[in-house]
Amino acid sequence: MADTTNGLEDKLNELFVKNAPKLPDGGKKALVAWAPILSLIVGILTLLSAWSLWHWARATEGLVNYANTVCSAYAGYSCGAPMSRYSVWLWLGVLFLAAEGLLYVFAYSGLKDHKKPGWNYLYYGALLNVAYGVVSLFTSYDAAGHFVGALIGSAIGFYLLFQIRSVYLDGKKPVEPVPPRSGDKPKN
Repeated sequence: MADTTNGLEDKLNELFVKNAPKLPDGGKKALVAWAPILSLIVGILTLLSAWSLWHWARATEGLVNYANTVCSAYAGYSCGAPMSRYSVWLWLGVLFLAAEGLLYVFAYSGLKDHKKPGWNYLYYGALLNVAYGVVSLFTSYDAAGHFVGALIGSAIGFYLLFQIRSVYLDGKKPVEPVPPRSGDKPKN
């Protein structure tokens, strides 16, 4: 699997770095500086989304079961309200979202230290986002729209991710200017 993802990583690097417009140096520096905190925030929000989707599905499933019970009590037979939206695809979507959120949270310390494993967690999370888009084809009322949105979002994410990849390959933190001490006079 490592060879497969490395091959894919090399192809994506060629697509998003060598063949795409370069992000300005200031933009790269800002993105690298903010990447750890953004990763943490997005990870927490993604985990909350996974929990919300799980909670919504469980609550709806409970209401449908209650309606079936009431219907069979009054009608004398099971009404069998459809549960087609609560298929394996929904639960796969919840799992993919939870795994993606965890990867983004795990990326925090590696991104903060400018280590490649932190970048790798973001990369794997972006790959999971594409897989989540495929799963959403089978679970959503607007399946094609969700899928296209996931592809566009993933393309933007991959572009930004691969634009800052070089910082994490060498593992060196960018040199930050030392702020002047309170007693220092500004140079004119």
